Amino acid sequence: MSVAVPASGRRVLADIVARPSTRARAFAVDAALVVAGVLVVALLARVSFFIGPVPITGQTAGVVMVGAALGARRGAASMATYLLAGLAGLPVFAGGVGGPLYVLAPSFGFILGFIPAAFVAGYFAERAWDRKPVLAFVGFVAASVVPFLVGVPYMALILAQVLGQSVSFASVMASGVIPFIVPGLVKAAFVAVLLPLVWTVVRKVDRSR
Repeated sequence: MSVAVPASGRRVLADIVARPSTRARAFAVDAALVVAGVLVVALLARVSFFIGPVPITGQTAGVVMVGAALGARRGAASMATYLLAGLAGLPVFAGGVGGPLYVLAPSFGFILGFIPAAFVAGYFAERAWDRKPVLAFVGFVAASVVPFLVGVPYMALILAQVLGQSVSFASVMASGVIPFIVPGLVKAAFVAVLLPLVWTVVRKVDRSR
């Protein structure tokens, strides 16, 4: 079975999947990959530790993996689907919850940030950064930072305007940034080791065909 391979440097792990020749079948494959990405992040969301208004979860690692494996556009589409599925009521968010009222949760801004984060991870993967651990780590750390750019201001807004709590720069850093630095680096390192190993296996399989 032949696989349609994008231009050199643009191939991601999802492109190993056989690409049907018709547009309808190609769309079906992409849709299946997007849904698979949603399931991966939903499963990793079950790994959560509530230490404050924003839990430490396995979601970020899942977002980076999905973005890198699917590529920028499919990764972002997968995370947009994840967000919509959760708002529709499916229990895909941390703690196995969902529903439209989750927009009032302090952690919802981080979920919004998953969409551009997956795009960034996919962007680096499309440039083959996911095949070398050091480059992968740099790219995945960059992708892991993106949810904080959206999530931290959103968290501060919800805490102050919805929950009526006193918010300061120090309190926001203490609850929404500092506890996540080391876990975030560990998760980025894990994915930066895992994906190059997967690519090594893929190359060996390709050579054996």
